[in-house]
Amino acid sequence: MPGKLIRTALVTGNSSGLGLGLTRMLKDQGAAVYGLSRSGCPEETAGDIRVDLADYAGIAPAMVQLLDGVERLDLVVLNAGLLGQIQSMQEADIAEVRQLMDVNVWANKPILDHLLARGIEVGQIIAISSGAAVSGNFGWSGYSISKAALNMFVQLYAHEFPETPMHSLAPGLVDTAMQEFISQEVDVERFPALKRLQEARGTDAMPDNDTAAQMILDSLERVRAIPTGRFIDLRNL
Repeated sequence: MPGKLIRTALVTGNSSGLGLGLTRMLKDQGAAVYGLSRSGCPEETAGDIRVDLADYAGIAPAMVQLLDGVERLDLVVLNAGLLGQIQSMQEADIAEVRQLMDVNVWANKPILDHLLARGIEVGQIIAISSGAAVSGNFGWSGYSISKAALNMFVQLYAHEFPETPMHSLAPGLVDTAMQEFISQEVDVERFPALKRLQEARGTDAMPDNDTAAQMILDSLERVRAIPTGRFIDLRNL
């Protein structure tokens, strides 16, 4: 993050994937990283709490414990999320869609509410979104809906953090467990929009978690220059 030293950061969903990559890259730059995830972060961090982010009631007390004594976070990354099933909307089970909304959108509410209620100073907030939020491609179903809702969620909460740049950011293709699932389990003949993802694995078009995390951190100064509350696709930045 050129020109902005990150000393403290909160990263959700940092037990694996992009969240773990962000934790590693931030630690390498000397930041104290705090994390919330269901499985726990395998890296040694300044603070780490295991909590099921689908359990709305458990998040607020976890935040109290995690950030006890913390007065400022230079960066907050709302990264935790679920993919769900690749399927038609007709096939989508409403209980699964509700779980996607709970984790991908509503889990972020007690987190942000705690920061506001405690008066913790926050330098920048990024919510990890997806191009699926705007593409509407066949098969993304509940995931697309939840990420589109996340974009509006960020736009609305940006009014409540008037001194803090806040954006939803689509990082582009990242070689996570989600991509492994898509490559091995999804019928691309039925869902042709996913063929591009399969073809990108193992190429520069789909970086690994650490590389993608560093790309996000390197983009933060440019993101700050964009009006707060906006959705940004990193590939277009």
